[in-house]
Amino acid sequence: MSASRAEIEAAVVAILAKQLLLSPGEVAADARVDEMGLDSLGKVEAIFGLEERFGIAIPFNANEPDQPDFDFSSVPSIVAGVERLIAQKTA
Repeated sequence: MSASRAEIEAAVVAILAKQLLLSPGEVAADARVDEMGLDSLGKVEAIFGLEERFGIAIPFNANEPDQPDFDFSSVPSIVAGVERLIAQKTA
């Protein structure tokens, strides 16, 4: 499956918005996850949503959520990570 950066960004924003009980329009394209108030359970739910949406496996350790394997700190970093995982899957 190939997705454009815009499609990935829209999906990331929509999934984060759902976890934050916001509309996608309330999540800025450059938003930082911690500043939006997403808790650890919300992060895990968002990761599951992204994995399901794109058919990828995101390396994530709930005990160490800030590990460098996948940068979940901001919308752009999540988009870049999803792009990388999709590229690895299709390579």
